[in-house]
Amino acid sequence: MNAIYLDHAATSPTRLEVVEAMAPYFTTLYGNPSSIHQFGRNTRQALDEARRSIASTINANFNEIVFTSGGTESDNMAIVGAAFANMDKGKHIITSKIEHHAVLHAVEYLERNGFEVTYLPVDLEGRIEIKELESALRDDTILVTIMYGNNEVGSIQPIQEIGSLLKGSDVLFHTDAVQAFGSLEIDVKEHGIDLLSASAHKINGPKGNGFLYVNGGVRLEPRTFGGEQERKRRPGTENVPGIMGMKKAIELLSIDKDIRQQQLSSFKKKMIDLIDESGINYIVNGSQNEALPHVLNISFPGTKVESVLVNLDLAGIAASSGSACTAGSIEPSHVLAAMFEDTKRMNSAIRFSFGYGNTMEDIEKATNEIIKIVRRLT
Repeated sequence: MNAIYLDHAATSPTRLEVVEAMAPYFTTLYGNPSSIHQFGRNTRQALDEARRSIASTINANFNEIVFTSGGTESDNMAIVGAAFANMDKGKHIITSKIEHHAVLHAVEYLERNGFEVTYLPVDLEGRIEIKELESALRDDTILVTIMYGNNEVGSIQPIQEIGSLLKGSDVLFHTDAVQAFGSLEIDVKEHGIDLLSASAHKINGPKGNGFLYVNGGVRLEPRTFGGEQERKRRPGTENVPGIMGMKKAIELLSIDKDIRQQQLSSFKKKMIDLIDESGINYIVNGSQNEALPHVLNISFPGTKVESVLVNLDLAGIAASSGSACTAGSIEPSHVLAAMFEDTKRMNSAIRFSFGYGNTMEDIEKATNEIIKIVRRLT
C-alpha cells in the first residue's frame, strides 16, 4: 500500500500554493524590509500586509503580532519575557502538568532564577479544573500559561473560563495555541488572552516560522538584542519568504474551514468505529467531546508502543507516540502520566493525527492495518 501520513501534529506537508507564494521573496522581492530604498519598501509593504492579515484571524490588532521562528520561540518569548518584565509585581507563575516542553522547560528555567511555579493537575480527560486554578492564584501571581489544545491527546482546555477568571486582574494569560490555531475559532479579545503562540508548519506552512500575539498593554522583556525589528521585541532581519508562506497557509485554512473540520472529525470517528467493530482491546486517551478534531490518542493494552510503531512504519503508516520534541525518549509521556497511573496504558499509547492530503480511504486502509498489527502483537 502507498505510504499514509497520520502524524500531522508533528508537522504537516507544505502546500504547493504556499511554496508558490514564497518563491518571489527569494528571487525578485528580496529587499530587506528595514531598508529605506524601493526594494526594502516593497518588502516592508508585503510584511505589513501579512501582519495585518494574520492579526485579523484572531481578532488582534496589526501591531500586536510578533513574527518568530515558531511555537517554541513564541512560548519562550511570552513566558520568560513576561516574567522578567513583570517581576516587580510578583514571581509566581501557574501552568499545567501537560504543557508542551517549550512551556515546561521555560518555566523550569524561571524556577532556577528565583520564580515559583504551580503545576496544575489534570483529570482523566487531560483537562484542568477552573476551581483548582482559582485556588492556586495568589497576590504575587503574574502569569498563567495553559495550552489551548494538547498536542498528544487533543484535549481542549477551558480557555474562555480562564480568561473570564483573570479578567480585570494584573495576571497575564498566555496560551500555547500551536495545535489549536487553524483547527478552532480563536478570538483573543473575547477569550481574554494576553499572549498566544502559533506555528506555521502545523498548518501546511513552512517550518521555522510562527508568531506571538502580544496584547497591546503587555510588557515583554526582550531575550535577544540587536536591531529595531518587531518593535525591539525580536531583533533580526525578518524571514520574509517564510512569513509570506505562513500568511498564504492561513488564508488557505479559511477556505471551507467548516468542511475541513468536519472531515477531520469524520476521520477520527471512522477510525474509532472500525477499531470498535474489530473487537480488539483499546482505550481512547483524552476527551472525546472537548477535543481537537485532528488528534486521536489510543492505547492498545497488551502491546508496546515501540513494536506497534515499527510495524506501522513497515506497513507504510506514519504515526507517533506523542510529541516529536521527545522522540527517542524512553520515559513515558508526561501528558499521559499526569492523566492516569496505568503504565501499561501509557506504554501502549499511539497518537494518530490527521490533516491535508488524507482521505477516508487512507483512514480505512490504515485502520485495517492497525487492527492486524494489534492482533498479531497481542
